[in-house]
Amino acid sequence: MQIEKAEQYVLGQLENRLDRTLFYHGIHHTLDVVNASAEIAASEGVTDEESLLLLRTAAFYHDSGFMTVYQGHEEAGCLLAREVLPGFGYTEHQTETICGMIMATKIPQSPQNALEMILCDADLDYLGRDDFQGIAATLFEELKARDMVEDIPAWDAVQVRFLEAHSYWTASEQKRRDAVKQRHLQHLKNKARAL
Repeated sequence: MQIEKAEQYVLGQLENRLDRTLFYHGIHHTLDVVNASAEIAASEGVTDEESLLLLRTAAFYHDSGFMTVYQGHEEAGCLLAREVLPGFGYTEHQTETICGMIMATKIPQSPQNALEMILCDADLDYLGRDDFQGIAATLFEELKARDMVEDIPAWDAVQVRFLEAHSYWTASEQKRRDAVKQRHLQHLKNKARAL
């Protein structure tokens, strides 16, 4: 596997082809998920080199489908992975493992194994972090640009429902992020009550 070339390829594509109104789903989010997935894998005790490389590649490609579509970007990301990764020395089995991780991040998340759980948790790591409000604001702007959310009160209601339904999959992420996530949920509920 020529992992560095596979990463450089997709980063170059994202840089040139992502819509500038993807305020949340930009390259910064991809790199955030790459870092979070490595942290969670370490916390979960994943040491197998091939597994770590496949997880890293999946993190780099997980939102690459946004270059062509908004709804259904996971499927589009898998199409890209299947098209280009064999050229970087990935086997069909490795590519399908990566596609499994990408598809698991589709909301509602449906991970079937440890690597898929790690990528799902990395994708929504921000829900339990102190930078939650700033990141959530970028998602609001992205959805508003697509007429998918009306205003801040409507957005806050969406966030409350999402946070109430969300659970981290890995034990380490539950321990690391759940308390702060609950604090964000309570803040949003208090804000809605104050209206």
